Amino acid sequence: MKAYLQLLRPHQWLKNLMLLFPPFLGGTLLVGQYSSGQLLWPLVAFCLGSSASYILNDICDVEQDRLHARKKHRPLAAGKVGIHRAVVLAVVFVVVAAACAWWVSAGFLMFLLLYLGISLSYSLWLKDLPLIELFCVVSGFVLRLLAGGEAYGVVISDWLFLSVFLLALFLVSGKRLSELRYEGGETPGHIRPVLTCYPKGFLEGCMLLSGSAVLVTYTMYVISHQSTIWVVPLSCFGLLAFWMRVLSGRGGDPTRALLRDPILFIVGFLWVLLVGWGIYVGS
Repeated sequence: MKAYLQLLRPHQWLKNLMLLFPPFLGGTLLVGQYSSGQLLWPLVAFCLGSSASYILNDICDVEQDRLHARKKHRPLAAGKVGIHRAVVLAVVFVVVAAACAWWVSAGFLMFLLLYLGISLSYSLWLKDLPLIELFCVVSGFVLRLLAGGEAYGVVISDWLFLSVFLLALFLVSGKRLSELRYEGGETPGHIRPVLTCYPKGFLEGCMLLSGSAVLVTYTMYVISHQSTIWVVPLSCFGLLAFWMRVLSGRGGDPTRALLRDPILFIVGFLWVLLVGWGIYVGS
């Protein structure tokens, strides 16, 4: 059971909280507007769908994972779970996720299927194409945001869309840079061949560009929504803390960083408190 649980990567479900951003920032999440079912079913659908995509990705990468110092311990690479059973589990998860999404709305199901389609295309072909593979991973964050807006009936503002897109690009670039520098990514034929296609300094520049841009777009979002301006310096601190974490070789996975880095966890917690206070108490 532990091996099957590892196969699902439940720690990555943290990304699905992006679905709650629209109602949280829109001021409707904590006012009793939604029933427990309305809140939970979209999260359940994306948790099951994302786990299915992780399983399919592990199936496609099983041979490469066996050569990786850390990923060789994954259930499929280590032989703890058979390929056939993993395929069956992924199909079941996709079917149940689609059923849950259909119960939410047809539009929400469209976003889920688009997410699954991009994830499958990424695992089969697109992961070997530089820059395109970056945007495939980034699209997962953006689709969660749009799906949340659809599920909870909240319109996504342009500034919020751009902020999430640029933040996702910053985080994904940091993860790739960490892999390239500290996980043997520069070795030809190793775990992620696409990393050797990026010119020297490209990923660092991508982090600098997207990190700077997200501060601008998020500042505009805060000002346009008359939110507390203190969240901008806090966000700047968080971006720099993640950048320093990546450059110091402590890992670039966003979910692991948030769960294991006390500084980033405190920044995230304070951000939720400040934004929540400004929306639900200060107003």
